[in-house]
Amino acid sequence: MTGAAGVPAQLCAVVLAAGEGTRLRPLTERVPKALCPVGNVPLLDRALGRLAGLGLTGPDRVAVNACYLGEQIVEHVGDRAHLSVEPGDPLGTAGGVARLRDWIDGRPVLVGNADAYLADPSAPPGPDVAALLDGWDGHTVRLLGQPAADPAAPGTFAGHCFTGFSLLPWRLVRDLPVVFSDLVRAVWRPAEAAGALAVVPYPATFFDTGTPADYLAANLHAAAGGALVAESATVTGRCVESVVGAGARVDGDVCRTVVWPGATVRAGERLENVIRAGSDLTVPCVAQG
Repeated sequence: MTGAAGVPAQLCAVVLAAGEGTRLRPLTERVPKALCPVGNVPLLDRALGRLAGLGLTGPDRVAVNACYLGEQIVEHVGDRAHLSVEPGDPLGTAGGVARLRDWIDGRPVLVGNADAYLADPSAPPGPDVAALLDGWDGHTVRLLGQPAADPAAPGTFAGHCFTGFSLLPWRLVRDLPVVFSDLVRAVWRPAEAAGALAVVPYPATFFDTGTPADYLAANLHAAAGGALVAESATVTGRCVESVVGAGARVDGDVCRTVVWPGATVRAGERLENVIRAGSDLTVPCVAQG
């Protein structure tokens, strides 16, 4: 039995938001990666919005896990989703799902990474990933992916790189231990070895936002080549191909820059290919070769 847009009637969803985001430090020393804004929208809200586009909303159908700076996640989510706050260190992607076993309670589960930025000009969030659900047999594992530059590279699945969402049957969730573990080794690779994993191609733009360079690229994509300035921001300087957050003030010049909410760029400052947070933190965004 399926609901709107081919969504299985019993499907639930988990958004993984517990990670430390170590590659984005020092930005993530202030906020968890899931709350870092892309196009002036926290990544977590983008994930929840994508699920809402599939008809998955509320604490009965959607769960969010939290750990690192978890109090910020809890406050931000409020009553929009069921919350699983992991004590101590994060449990990893599989451990985080395992801790939600009683909440999942026999249902298939769509698991999404909060830090995945996806954008398809031909479909709104939700319908853009609906192919992952279409015609699913309820028994195999499905991954959303894109063709890899090197189809044989480690970390690929059927020549594809993972793009943030996977579909898991209950039978593979039921026995996961609540210990630190990841879905790659605990679920995906064993399913692949058993011939029970399929990759559904995602045809549009994806960034994992895990590095400053990719985080900047996602923001610039959201700005669509222009300047995306929050209504409550103040810009008296020059702003080119940049994103300026709510309450920010830009009196200097910014180009290909993300100015976080409440941040300031003083008169005389010239920022390019960086992220500015607060009044004193500037993170360069250098592509890794």
